Amino acid sequence: MNHQKSIARQRLRRSRRVRRHLGATTHGVVPRPRLSVFRSNKHTYAQVIDDKAGRTVAAASTAEKASLPGVKAGGNKAAAVAVGKAIAERALAAGVKQVTFDRGAYKFHGRVAALAQAAREAGLDF
Repeated sequence: MNHQKSIARQRLRRSRRVRRHLGATTHGVVPRPRLSVFRSNKHTYAQVIDDKAGRTVAAASTAEKASLPGVKAGGNKAAAVAVGKAIAERALAAGVKQVTFDRGAYKFHGRVAALAQAAREAGLDF
C-alpha cells in the first residue's frame, strides 16, 4: 500500500511541476496554445487547447481508427507516432504553429516522447 501512495505522490508532484511551468507560456505575454497528451492502456489522445479562448483547436486520438490508417492497436509507440502526425497536421490546418507541450503527470518517455517527436517532425514548434 505504501508503494502505491508513493507512486501517486510522485505523479501529483510531477503534474503540479508541469502545470507551474506551463502557466508562463500559456498565459504569458505571447500566449501559446498547449498540446495536451493523455494516455490510457488502450488509447492515446492529444489536443491543442487555446486556454485564453477556452476551446479545443484540434484533437486526435487512436480511438478514431478511420482517420489513422495502419494503426492496429492504440496503446503502443506506433500509434502514438500516428497521433502525433495527425495532431500536427490538424493544428497547422487550424493556423497554429507554436504550442507548449503539456505532458501532464506522465514522464517524457515511451509513447509520450514518440508523440512529441512525431508532432515536431510534422511541423509543430515547441
